[in-house]
Amino acid sequence: MGGQLSFDEKVHVVIVGGGFGGIAAAQHLKSHGVPFMLINPLDAFHHNVASLRASVQSGFAKQTFIPYKRTFGLNFLQGRVIRIDTTEKYVVLDNGKEVSYSHLILCTGSNGPFPGKCNIVDSYQKAIVKYEDIVKEVQAAESLLVIGGGATGLEMAAEIRTEYPNKKVILIHSHDALADSELLPSVREEARRVLLKKGVELFLGQKVLNLDELTLNVTLKGSVIKTDKNEQFTVDLVICCTGIKINSDAYRSSLGGCLAQNGALNVNKHLQVEGFDNIYAIGDCANVNEPKLAYHAGLHAGVAVRNIINSLTGNALTSYKTGNVTMLLAMGRDDGVGQFNGYKLPRFIVTKGKSQSLLLWKSWKEMGQKAPS
Repeated sequence: MGGQLSFDEKVHVVIVGGGFGGIAAAQHLKSHGVPFMLINPLDAFHHNVASLRASVQSGFAKQTFIPYKRTFGLNFLQGRVIRIDTTEKYVVLDNGKEVSYSHLILCTGSNGPFPGKCNIVDSYQKAIVKYEDIVKEVQAAESLLVIGGGATGLEMAAEIRTEYPNKKVILIHSHDALADSELLPSVREEARRVLLKKGVELFLGQKVLNLDELTLNVTLKGSVIKTDKNEQFTVDLVICCTGIKINSDAYRSSLGGCLAQNGALNVNKHLQVEGFDNIYAIGDCANVNEPKLAYHAGLHAGVAVRNIINSLTGNALTSYKTGNVTMLLAMGRDDGVGQFNGYKLPRFIVTKGKSQSLLLWKSWKEMGQKAPS
């Protein structure tokens, strides 16, 4: 997409959420000259694909946060949307400020435990400090236990063992197979073999019973973890990589009738929220039957913006079609497994394509900024 268009002065697109989908939508709108406002609680885009490496490598976190203002200027507003008035067409922020819209793109993402997600601070400088703090905890621990063997958990365990090959790392997962169920069985099995090769101890098909009693992300020698298979582990540090939830706070009270069971918004084939032709949901908060990935959020953004422009110019709307699953898992900086468009990839391709750089260069380039050295 590209090329400036002229629009009615009433046109103003509000983007709620500045993750991968939000910045992609903002860039598309910017390139077409469509007036927009990007609203996000944190003052910088977080390339959270690299958050796990930022948890084990000192000095890395500063590369994972890209300030919005330097890219979007006055088209960025820091704040947390708590309500949407769909009749009068404005959003309400937690400080009482109201922002009017003609079209709304909701891309609020998902919440989950730190360090995989970082939704607990409002300043990227504070976030960087939090990552530097957990690096110190990882360095201080001799034995670590990772709870959860989805994509985040297995990448976390692999990052620790890659950076600190002498540390004892245990991974507990409630299912018998690792990673996402949408992945090819051969890819999931390869992820298991890579973890074992790196020296991660795997305990699959069992749940942690005393999670609520555990102190997470803090080195506490003698921490005891119990499972429903009567296993008991004593370690120095526990990191939780489970419990990802759709972040529905911005729209739950206003669009309750459109919610799926998991808190995502039901959308039609054009990614419009059911019952609203001027409200779109993209990324994790869109109830689309596919894995929740940054890659998909970017695709959604292109369709949503194209449809806003098409609706304004009298053209037919574009449909979003799910394809075969593409997912790359970084198993530390020196290995990786994954598939592209439903086909298993050789490990060296995943390593070169994702694991070495974690695609940080791509986000810095798209935001038109230079990464700190």
